[in-house]
Amino acid sequence: MRYGLVILVLLLDTAVTAQHAANRRQQPGATITMFAPEQHDLYDGHYVLSANRIHMVGGLNDPVGWDHMDNEARTVKPVSGTAEIDVNDLTNTGKFEARLKIPEGDLVLAIDKFHEFNPCQNGGIVGFLHEHGTDSGCGDNNWPKTFVYLAAWGFGHATLNGKPLYDNYEIHFMITQGIRDRNTLRVNYPMANKEQPAGEVNPATQQIDFYIRSPQQNPKNKPNREVFMHFFGMEVTWK
Repeated sequence: MRYGLVILVLLLDTAVTAQHAANRRQQPGATITMFAPEQHDLYDGHYVLSANRIHMVGGLNDPVGWDHMDNEARTVKPVSGTAEIDVNDLTNTGKFEARLKIPEGDLVLAIDKFHEFNPCQNGGIVGFLHEHGTDSGCGDNNWPKTFVYLAAWGFGHATLNGKPLYDNYEIHFMITQGIRDRNTLRVNYPMANKEQPAGEVNPATQQIDFYIRSPQQNPKNKPNREVFMHFFGMEVTWK
């Protein structure tokens, strides 16, 4: 009987821990909490931002087997241009557009329709959540767990020099704590000899990551898509 009770307590504790870990806004081991945006009477859900100091990971026509996460920043190169965001979290509407000068010419990325691929994405646009890592409750583990100030998902298109490049591809952007080192641009993930419970990020900085990816898979690539065009910006301006 005693052993049965011990096992029951352990199972309940495991269930509670798993439930806690799956909550994208209440993280295990955290010593500080904050109100969710919708708990504020004055929250209007409207975010207007610009992103600068944009970098491209890899290139437009990389061979099969490329790594478009590139935590070591070996293939990262600066590109000119900005990403402009004007969206509403409450209505899942708005605009995301990046106009960039890459080696092949003028590239434009834009979201045409916001879409929820996962319940934690809250209809397609969401502010103030934890994403990625192994226990955030949202996203994959390609990136470390980070606090996300704003993120959006959807379908969109890309043009190159005014001509169609990709259409009806998945697009995602996220404004996060500093995933990349502000000087080296490297990602220290997974971190060796990690001591603290939070993700391998620097909360003293902010950045944007955005990408457009094909529906077609290719397990030889990282991430495992046939096309995965990835950019990040090291400067974010709130308006």
